Amino acid sequence: MGATGAEEAAGDDTIRCDACPVLCRIRPGRTGACDRYANIDGILTRCDPLVIAHRAAESGQPMVPFAGGTDWDGSLLRPQATFVTGIGSGTTYPDYKPAPFIVSSKHDGIDMVTVVSEGIFSYCGLKLKIDTDRYLGPETAAVRAKGEQVGHVTTAEYGSQMLSLGGVRHLTGGSKKEGTVTCDTLLALCNKEAVELAIDGGARVVVQAGQPPVVDDKLEERMRVGCGSATIGIFAPQWLGHADEVIVVDDHITGVLTEHQAGRFLDMRPGGIRVRGRKSTPGRYFQVAEPGLGWGGTDITDPLEIIARIDPKTAWPGMRLLMVSTTGEHAAWFVLDDKLKPQPAEMPAPIRNVVERIAENCEPALCTVLFMAGAGGSLRAGVTENPVRLTRSVKQSLTRVTSGGAPVYIWPGGGITYMVDVMRMPDKSFGYVPTPALVAPIEFTLPLADYAALGGYADRAVPLEEVLRGRNLAREAWRPDNPWPIEPKSRQSG
Repeated sequence: MGATGAEEAAGDDTIRCDACPVLCRIRPGRTGACDRYANIDGILTRCDPLVIAHRAAESGQPMVPFAGGTDWDGSLLRPQATFVTGIGSGTTYPDYKPAPFIVSSKHDGIDMVTVVSEGIFSYCGLKLKIDTDRYLGPETAAVRAKGEQVGHVTTAEYGSQMLSLGGVRHLTGGSKKEGTVTCDTLLALCNKEAVELAIDGGARVVVQAGQPPVVDDKLEERMRVGCGSATIGIFAPQWLGHADEVIVVDDHITGVLTEHQAGRFLDMRPGGIRVRGRKSTPGRYFQVAEPGLGWGGTDITDPLEIIARIDPKTAWPGMRLLMVSTTGEHAAWFVLDDKLKPQPAEMPAPIRNVVERIAENCEPALCTVLFMAGAGGSLRAGVTENPVRLTRSVKQSLTRVTSGGAPVYIWPGGGITYMVDVMRMPDKSFGYVPTPALVAPIEFTLPLADYAALGGYADRAVPLEEVLRGRNLAREAWRPDNPWPIEPKSRQSG
């Protein structure tokens, strides 16, 4: 790409980069601190190519996933199936500069415009969903990378542990090292790389977008089918006649079949086994053990530890007892002896089949990385001279926001706060500046008439065909599960 704005001569052919507040002085043939801009023959130049996303022809013609380079003139692409992403476009810093690319195109005879930029985000972070029942650490506990706090444990969700990472207080509000490590951690996770995190009072976990987590050196394979109570409800009819009692061990809600409404509905004989913990409703118990890495996310390795007592007036010798976890990873079969003590026994085939079915119904454990940021100052000023109009246009769904072509979720309320799943973005979509802050692609697409009405820089719009004649372009195959940004929302399913 060309220069991003005014370049301040610094003597000896050194130039000053104005692409971010660091204002690096770059000598000929060298790059700035971010490795994104270089001094090429005295011109401040974006090093990485501008990424062009392209849809394959409707006939099903295959698309090369990633190709192109300095000798590619764009002639192989159909403009009507081409979208210019913000990846490699450059930034709008300082705030008064229009966006690096304002691209005009046509869709079904409608003049459209896509405003393309790479945002510099100090106000950004990650929401990290880790599919596991294992105990990662207490809520609000510090999450550390390389010894520095980069976030905290937040509210657990159904079958997943949640972390909140980054944010302006970690990037800029602590020590220089904390800010640098936070930035490095966010950048690696956003670019789909593996990162090891340590949680105060909890576990070590290796996380990577789209990959299973590794908790204390143990690879997670599946997330739970449901809590203990839900597991009872799902599989109760399949246990009927093969087991006299089933206890599904769970750190949150442990289920006891014959007490549970499902067992009562099936007219099962009460088993008389009382588990530890606090009874919620019949057959549902809280706090049967401490959280941990054992059965059902508890700290137990022997499931019999959670049995508080067995009522001799209700239980009987020969009573068949299954104890199982919410993933089917742990399971044990017992038969009560003459003294009503559970004795280990070989698990019958029908019971083993149901345990295997529990595992079958568990989805693969994965890590999900959602990038979250607020599009403020530079971004909006790079789109229009009156930024509040852009905000209103986005909230009214007149302007579509994407990140590297991927759909984003816009939070309600003030400002343009968005979230995007990094797995739906091209690889290596993110960069950084050493302020520290993350750099992420962002695109605003809307009809040209609407763009002019909100005070946009319509006179600076460049036809798509002209952009495709650029010298430093790379093409990316369009993800078929992402909605096409230039197509009206009413025609899209996603």
